[in-house]
Amino acid sequence: MSAENPKIVFIGGAGNMAGAVIGGLVASGYPADKIVATGRDEAKLNAFAESHGVATSNDNLAAIADADVIVLSVKPQVMRELLEGLRPHLVGRQPLVITFAAGIPLDAYHRWMGEQLPIVRAMPNTPALVQTGVTGLYADSKVSEEQRATAERIVGAVGISLWVDEERGIDQVIAVAGSAPAYFFQFMESMINAASDRGLARADAERLVLQTALGAAKLAVASDVDVAQLKRNVMSPGGTTERAVQRFEQGGLAQLVADAMRDCEERAAEMAKELDR
Repeated sequence: MSAENPKIVFIGGAGNMAGAVIGGLVASGYPADKIVATGRDEAKLNAFAESHGVATSNDNLAAIADADVIVLSVKPQVMRELLEGLRPHLVGRQPLVITFAAGIPLDAYHRWMGEQLPIVRAMPNTPALVQTGVTGLYADSKVSEEQRATAERIVGAVGISLWVDEERGIDQVIAVAGSAPAYFFQFMESMINAASDRGLARADAERLVLQTALGAAKLAVASDVDVAQLKRNVMSPGGTTERAVQRFEQGGLAQLVADAMRDCEERAAEMAKELDR
């Protein structure tokens, strides 16, 4: 592996998530001539090459021939067929493999690609599309410290990352970050609907809710106190915020969130069993 700027091939690279990572890498100064994106749609690949300045290919085997890092960004359902086709072309080589696919355990990748390949499971979330993502990372002992640093650098182009010590930790990351943008979107949607039902113009309600969500998140990130204290800072005894928060508490919001996150984590584990066949 080239220590400074390894050659990275993104299989499925013209898709949204891989495209966001490629864009983040190039914007951060990573050499565009060290990146290749593959895909099946020629027109989409051409447009992608034009917008990002990277090489593209519709031939996965040619693209990976001299790759230091292979990033897999395809649907889990097609992963086995793809990897079994690549396997004969990886014999005797040890490129780092990073997978963005949800639900497929590391053991399955080793069966489909080869036991000795260094593989990192990476679970990014959709805010990576605007360079504010969170990515959970898991690797076993086959991945070197240098390769771990490379994986961090790649996903770090679109946000922050967190290594987990056990593979089940990826399911926990999915519950608290991977799937979590949808939780916040649902809460925003409920607020917008409620404000609209009470007479505020829907466009105005959406503008206010989204800006408030953005401001609250930025305040929480910048603050040196925890979110519980930030909540208390908004509440005055007997005031409007206290009344609203009490309604959330009476409705069991905390337990509902805990139950939903548990269901999410359990479903991630179920998917791993379904896809590991």
